[in-house]
Order: sequence, then structure tokens, then C-alpha cells
Amino acid sequence: MTQTIDRETLRAKLDSRHKPVLVESLPAPYYQQAHLPGALNIPHDSVDALAAGLLPDKSAEIVVYCASITCRNSDYAANRLSALGYQNVRTYAGGKADWIDAGLPVESGAPARRSA
Repeated sequence: MTQTIDRETLRAKLDSRHKPVLVESLPAPYYQQAHLPGALNIPHDSVDALAAGLLPDKSAEIVVYCASITCRNSDYAANRLSALGYQNVRTYAGGKADWIDAGLPVESGAPARRSA
């Protein structure tokens, strides 16, 4: 089972110098509607296909989230990442709903392409 992270701890990490990589595990239309600032989009059913290209550092701190506490996409994605050899993966169980309910900022639109 993957470790979890709560909203306040995640906020503190995002405000620090060593930010975790955020991964939204929902399908693209949900990501485009609203996502946590700077998050990558890796839908839970595309982890195997997308992880290596979007997450090249297997030792990086990664926080995976989905829609809400009842959504299981983040659990599935985090478990797949761990199985693929990613060593520092957590889930933000409250997800996007918890973030938005707390009045925290979100972004919208398609993901920015990372340059190599």
C-alpha cells in the first residue's frame, strides 16, 4: 500500500524548494477542466505507457491524486508507479475536491509539454 499525504503537508512541500512531482490520475477532460498547479496528467489506465516519458527520475518524490476521497484512480496509479520501480510515491487521498474545497488555486487547460 502506498503512503498518503494530507493537504497541509502537500501545501508545505509545494511551497518549499524541493517540490514533489504532482500527477493527476484522471482522464484528460477532467484534468483540462481543473488540476493542481503544475500537475502532470497520467490517467490511471495509461501509467505503463506514459510514466517513463513523463517521469524519468524514479527516485523523485511523486504525489498522485484524483477527484476525491472516494476515487480510487490515484491508488491504482500509485501502485503501478511503485511496481514500475518508482521509489518515493504517495497519494493525496483528498484529491482535487479537498484542494478546491479549501479554496486553493487550480489551473485549467491541456498539460504543458516538457522539453527534453
